[in-house]
Amino acid sequence: MNAAKRLAIFDRLSVAIPEPTTELHFSTPFELLVAVVLSAQATDKSVNKATSGLFAVANTPETLLALGVDGLKAHIKTIGLFNAKANNIIKLCQQLLDSHDGEVPNTREALEALAGVGRKTANVILNTAFGQATIAVDTHIFRVSNRTGLAPGKNVLQVELKLDKFTPKQHKLDAHHLLILHGRYTCIARKPRCLSCVLEDLCEFKEKNLG
Repeated sequence: MNAAKRLAIFDRLSVAIPEPTTELHFSTPFELLVAVVLSAQATDKSVNKATSGLFAVANTPETLLALGVDGLKAHIKTIGLFNAKANNIIKLCQQLLDSHDGEVPNTREALEALAGVGRKTANVILNTAFGQATIAVDTHIFRVSNRTGLAPGKNVLQVELKLDKFTPKQHKLDAHHLLILHGRYTCIARKPRCLSCVLEDLCEFKEKNLG
């Protein structure tokens, strides 16, 4: 795919999705961090339902630590892998207090040193909380990138590196959310909505759902 077509794809997505942002509910970088850790293998809707109650009683490292693992589990037990997630969140709260004065760090290295935080989570925090032009490749972005031919790759790191290299500069900051939202609502896993897709004539997908 050439640069002109990539630019056209992002131009159209930015018109179709004028306010690209996360669908997770948060008001501080710390709340976002907790929500993103909880969102692994879970829907944003389920995470928002859990955090609405959790953040009402504990939304800082200190107050979450005070809840303890069992207290946290009571709030997030409807979310998949809640046992492991509760343990990681309590650990990262202690790490934030010990090493970062309770604040969420704004570097990849420091974020990835936190319990339960991998490259994808770090990229989400850097982009959404701190306005850095990072792209966290989830299942939606991986699918859209491969289907359209925008940034094909065999694994998420390959796709991320290609998107980082080829995304037009003016769209770099919003690319993460543009691609996620397009994949979540239009370029869905089963029976993609090709007929209503603003990228239909630019897309290189060989099995378009045009029936």
